Amino acid sequence: MRRRTILLLFLPAIAALPALAQSPASAPATQAQIAALQQAVRHAQLAGDNAWVLISAALVLLMTGPGLTLFYGGLVRRKNILGTMMQSFAMMGLITILWAVVGYSLAFGHGNSFIGGFQHLFLRGVGLKPNPHYAPTIPAQTFMVYQLMFAIITPALITGAFAERVKFSAMAVFLCLWSLVVYCPMAHMIWGAGGILNVAGGRWPCLDFAGGTVVHVTSGVSALVCALYLGKRIGYPHDEMMPHSMVLSFIGACLLWVGWFGFNAGSALSAGPLATSAFINTQFAAAAAAFTWTMAEWLINGKPTALGAISGAVAGLATITQAAGFVQPMSALLIGAIAGLVCPFMVFKVKKFFGYDDSLDAFGVHGVGGTIGALLTGLFASGAINAVFGKNAAGLPRPTGAIGGNWHQVLNQAIAMGIGWALAIVGTLVLLFAVDKTIGLRLSPADEAAGLDLTQHGEEGYEFVP
Repeated sequence: MRRRTILLLFLPAIAALPALAQSPASAPATQAQIAALQQAVRHAQLAGDNAWVLISAALVLLMTGPGLTLFYGGLVRRKNILGTMMQSFAMMGLITILWAVVGYSLAFGHGNSFIGGFQHLFLRGVGLKPNPHYAPTIPAQTFMVYQLMFAIITPALITGAFAERVKFSAMAVFLCLWSLVVYCPMAHMIWGAGGILNVAGGRWPCLDFAGGTVVHVTSGVSALVCALYLGKRIGYPHDEMMPHSMVLSFIGACLLWVGWFGFNAGSALSAGPLATSAFINTQFAAAAAAFTWTMAEWLINGKPTALGAISGAVAGLATITQAAGFVQPMSALLIGAIAGLVCPFMVFKVKKFFGYDDSLDAFGVHGVGGTIGALLTGLFASGAINAVFGKNAAGLPRPTGAIGGNWHQVLNQAIAMGIGWALAIVGTLVLLFAVDKTIGLRLSPADEAAGLDLTQHGEEGYEFVP
């Protein structure tokens, strides 16, 4: 039986011997066979990479619904759960339409250093063949739909800052405009061909593997601007506004953690070793941040809370996003640990000191996590993981981060982070003012007291029958 198995394994090689023994006259046939084999290898690579990126796209969508919808929904008061969940769900629909019509073209079309052009309006020219500028081994439509999932969750993150006090209509208009005015330009500057911050030829090449600046800095800083512009919820901070269901938030956080593997590891845009590195770094950073946030809370307050643990995990995930495909695993652990200390300081100390009402701490977790992640990426990035700047004459990777000898990269990261902050602040302020003066942003005091569910949607999240 064993000999038969060995014989079966070598049958393909035995079958190929007659072809190899042919005369030189049959050389064209052999070349054709080689070409066919090369084509088969390319198809196999495309199939494997395409499968991984499509699965990753589904995982990123999982982060918005049900992940973020449950995470944010459980953190608000019972009267606002449906309204809060609807805000994230609305982004899944509205941003998809906007992305197909114009958003993808503005982010990844060929324009100038700051924004893409209009050649891909209505997805014109975005077909099933790969786009070599972005992902040479997957169809252009796969790349497009994967990036769509990032465009969906980014504005949805902002809703955590103005939870429980904004009209549904105002939210929808503001976030759709925000995706065009803030998100698309930032995505183009860092990831788009010809972008000023693009790692391949940009004026200030920024290392942003999966959206630390594009996603978390822009959404987190915009969240802070929204919280300051709108003002506090009625009764804040004197009235108790505790989460109505930590169970829902816990489930949502776990789904976010799982979905984040698609967010980070999928950004390799291939099923190769780089995806493995990003996958491991994602897990390590989330675990380290959850641990340090929990331990800090335990030491200070005497109890390790579930809210602290899940908030720490999300903070670690947000912070490692930029660095996921550039750093060693031990660096990821350290980045996560730093996030688990800095983010709770912002949430518990800085927010209390200044008195702003960032309802669900979108700025404290995503804005701060994205900012420190951008700088730490410039510090810890390693050419051994990702030789993004190529190799020298000796065939060794050129220095990527400061520890490897490229201290200038920290400056590049700071410049990109500063541009992200500036664009988010200015763009958000202009859009908030415009929407406020046209259709109005805030709920009336009576509607805010009654809750989003009844006043905005005519429904209740829970029905208690005696």
